[in-house]
Amino acid sequence: MSKRRNLAQLSVWLNQTLVGSLTELPNDRNLFVFDQGYAENPQRPVLSLSFTAAEGQLITEPVTTQMRVPPFFSNLLPEDELRRYVAERVGMKGVRDFPLLQLLGEDLPGAVTVRPESEGPPSEEIEPQGPANPITAQDDSPLRFSLAGVQMKFSATGSPERGLTIPVEGKGGHWILKLPSIRYPLVPENEYSMMQFAQAVGIGTAETGLVPVEEIEGLPEVFRKQIANALWVKRFDRMSQNKRVHMEDFNQLYGQFPEEKYKNYSYGNMATDLVRAVGLPAAEEFMRRLIFSAAIGNADMHLKNWTLLYADGTTPELSPAYDLLSTIAYIPDFTMSLSMAKEKDVRKLNKELLDRFVAKIPAPATPLIAAALETAERIMLVWPSIRDGLPMTDDAKNKVTERMHIFPLTKGFA
Repeated sequence: MSKRRNLAQLSVWLNQTLVGSLTELPNDRNLFVFDQGYAENPQRPVLSLSFTAAEGQLITEPVTTQMRVPPFFSNLLPEDELRRYVAERVGMKGVRDFPLLQLLGEDLPGAVTVRPESEGPPSEEIEPQGPANPITAQDDSPLRFSLAGVQMKFSATGSPERGLTIPVEGKGGHWILKLPSIRYPLVPENEYSMMQFAQAVGIGTAETGLVPVEEIEGLPEVFRKQIANALWVKRFDRMSQNKRVHMEDFNQLYGQFPEEKYKNYSYGNMATDLVRAVGLPAAEEFMRRLIFSAAIGNADMHLKNWTLLYADGTTPELSPAYDLLSTIAYIPDFTMSLSMAKEKDVRKLNKELLDRFVAKIPAPATPLIAAALETAERIMLVWPSIRDGLPMTDDAKNKVTERMHIFPLTKGFA
């Protein structure tokens, strides 16, 4: 007879505020319950808008899930290749969410910390981690980081100027290091180029740069063999004072599991909810990013690539743009991840479709249309001056240029 494993109970914290508990139940079920003090606190910080009713009150019903933790928490975990790598490093199968969340709970995206009940609240400041020991980091250390998404990436300390280091157990970093892809060439250069392009167009972006893989301290040997660049991204969910800033992506906001990030919702749903939750300026910025992504051939702007920040704990704002990549450099595609006025084909996104799309958003149409058209015009003005200085391949640049002359809204300014 096999020995029964002890079931665990974890406390969920938003910085130093106890939010609730996650409990393992028999038969691979998991239960999330809000703490009564959190639920009754009128000044409580926001965990997720997915737990907020239309009238603004907290939805306090317990959430039970099978094999998975509830969607908000499941979206905090790495996916696919990154998830397999983390699970293998600690001898897990990686199928069940709960033990993975238990392992990674000290350095999740945003301000959420998940830890055993007996440990009490987390430190008010993120504890700085020392440099990785090259032997244990390569062979034995679990590298306990949790950076949601599918690309191989690590949390890093230090700075691009002084050098970036993968810390002990992957905790406490203010930077994300995104490693080069084995399947697709020069992905870091592609993303860096498109982020620089977006910034030049007037879009608010996360700070990024390139660093040779061989210069990253503490990187496991299996990755150090690559003679290539990694992309560093400054984390906007970490402050310079070692404080966490809470955030949630739109897949969390809609209460969906990670694999549903392409399903059930449209860009119209997102724009509508941005107007209601954040305001018109956020919807205008949303339009800029949407048009930019269509113009560069980014077919991967799914729900997890749009995020709300809660700098003061309660007031949502649109985060800086991130994960801007010209995917047509690798896979020919004329579609967007989500629909816009029931259409995904960028070749059909003309002024008429733009008008229909904006008409459904509960906000003045004029500033939203102006933001879209001004962005389209700015794209065509900026690209010729910035193109030659970007580190992406000439073939990728040519595909971006070709897409701009196919996409109706930028084609009109050629």
